[in-house]
Amino acid sequence: MRKTLIGLGVLGLAAMFALPASAADDTVRIGLILPYSGQFADTGTQADNAIKLFLKENGDTVAGKKIEIIRKDTGGINPAVAKRLAQELIVRDHADILAGFELTPNALAAGDVSKSAKKFMVVMNAATSIITKKSPYMTRTSVTTPQLNGTFGTWAAKSGIKSVYTMVSNYGPGLDAQKAFEHGFKDAGGKVVGSTAFPTDNPDFSSFIKRAKDSSADAIYIWVPGGSQPGAVGKAIAEQGLDPSKRPVLGQDVLTDDHALQTMGKTAEGITTVWNYNYNLKTPENVKFLAAYRAAYNRNPDIYSIGGWDGMHLIYAALKKANGKTSGEALINAAKGMAWNSPRGPVSIDPATRDIIENVYIFQVQKVGDGYNNVLIDTLPNVKNPVD
Repeated sequence: MRKTLIGLGVLGLAAMFALPASAADDTVRIGLILPYSGQFADTGTQADNAIKLFLKENGDTVAGKKIEIIRKDTGGINPAVAKRLAQELIVRDHADILAGFELTPNALAAGDVSKSAKKFMVVMNAATSIITKKSPYMTRTSVTTPQLNGTFGTWAAKSGIKSVYTMVSNYGPGLDAQKAFEHGFKDAGGKVVGSTAFPTDNPDFSSFIKRAKDSSADAIYIWVPGGSQPGAVGKAIAEQGLDPSKRPVLGQDVLTDDHALQTMGKTAEGITTVWNYNYNLKTPENVKFLAAYRAAYNRNPDIYSIGGWDGMHLIYAALKKANGKTSGEALINAAKGMAWNSPRGPVSIDPATRDIIENVYIFQVQKVGDGYNNVLIDTLPNVKNPVD
């Protein structure tokens, strides 16, 4: 029997365990794959918080169908687990849609399942550029790393920074960010005087910060994933006596998120970062979203939250446009070209790449009242993913 099941593959198994037509027609099952435990657990919590809030604000019925969320925990960077969970969601739990995916390796692994089972898949965070190529039924509601960092590199050079030293986490997203930033920076006339990649697990940030500080670079660019590492970077910056208000330190969003700022304090002052969303944005949609999120969870939404919120918006909108049809083909065709006003500003789904088009924001940590916060200093509108 086991050999027979393996030979059937995802599509054969899905057919073998299919729901009765009446049950399948009444409910849309969304398989939500996120890290609910491990070092990335808070990123999963923030995305799921926004998903719960979206259902609370918009109801759990769309296009005449009841929405059911089935949650699965990857525990962190576990592509084999993510792939197995995606298969189980389709075969055992009869999921119509796959969603979530905070981490690139997990999204890539599940993309194979989306492709073979022809299931609509919404990536709500993982940001490596190539992800949507894994399945023609996949779209993304977060951002791509080059979309942010290529734009940031160009902005930095045009803002007067002549040379930079780059240091990034040594895996797909970090290397993607480094390549994009350096490309944008050099194309705009800047010079990269040095670069390095550090281990993903518990790196000695202090030694890397010292190396960058001792270089001749005008500025230092740092990329780390969300979770506990941004705070550790701030500690290393303080240990090495690096003053970002005098020598620019540049990075992507999570480097100065709320958790990092609480750890860094004054050390963070002057750090300049690139974002696709920050809760300090003053769009009408964000004022409403921020108030509802704070009321529900007693904390601020973040980049993971907005990916979850807009991911659910896209799923609802696609289901409406497809008249409740749940095939991968119907939903991805409905999603292509979709446009709406998000809390982050105007967004749309590129019909060619199935990636999101959105504003890119430049923030700088400044003293605000008795503390420090990210303050918007520039907006770059309607940015596409620059990588084919």
